[in-house]
Amino acid sequence: MNKKDRYKALVTYFTEHYPQAETELHYTNPYELLVAVILSAQCTDKRVNLITPKLFERYPTAESLADSTADEVFEYIRSVSYPNNKSKHLVGMARILVSDFQSEVPNTIEELQKMPGVGRKTANVIVSVIYNQPAMAVDTHVFRVSHRLGLVPKTAKNPFLVEKELIKYLPKDKISVAHHWLILHGRYICTARTPKCPECELKSFCLAYETKDFKTPSL
Repeated sequence: MNKKDRYKALVTYFTEHYPQAETELHYTNPYELLVAVILSAQCTDKRVNLITPKLFERYPTAESLADSTADEVFEYIRSVSYPNNKSKHLVGMARILVSDFQSEVPNTIEELQKMPGVGRKTANVIVSVIYNQPAMAVDTHVFRVSHRLGLVPKTAKNPFLVEKELIKYLPKDKISVAHHWLILHGRYICTARTPKCPECELKSFCLAYETKDFKTPSL
């Protein structure tokens, strides 16, 4: 099966079975999603969802977070990965969000990346989920699944190269939801150490299953 056929099979399967796939992070507005995505770096969504209720109760707006300190924020997020850095990023992000963007979450990748803790992946999530733009955020799940399925070549050794390849071949109107398809598939089925191939509905067009080679480039 060639690459175009793999993409066609992927879109056909998920459009039929999971047409409304979405983020598992809990949020009620763009500010909350931005905070949650920053916290989710190298951390599970489940863990982030456990701590954000109290965090958002204490800091319901960008202004309230901007008026805080990293030390205070740390007490609310200490159970996530890298809490020291993330507490600093959150306060710094909030201050720029208030001063430069009037507390409105920007709708461009370039503007979003001006804030601490917001890399390309986080920015892509925001413009995709909040503003429904055809952006592809590549995390470890998307990176792994894309390689295993044969959607990207082995030469795509970093997230940006994977992002470019996926955007090139996916239908534009499916890019945003495809981000969630790949994440959820990697989180629950195509796991890093022991992929659940017997119960995987994609194995009929999975390159790794076909070749028995599940190794992917290291991030």
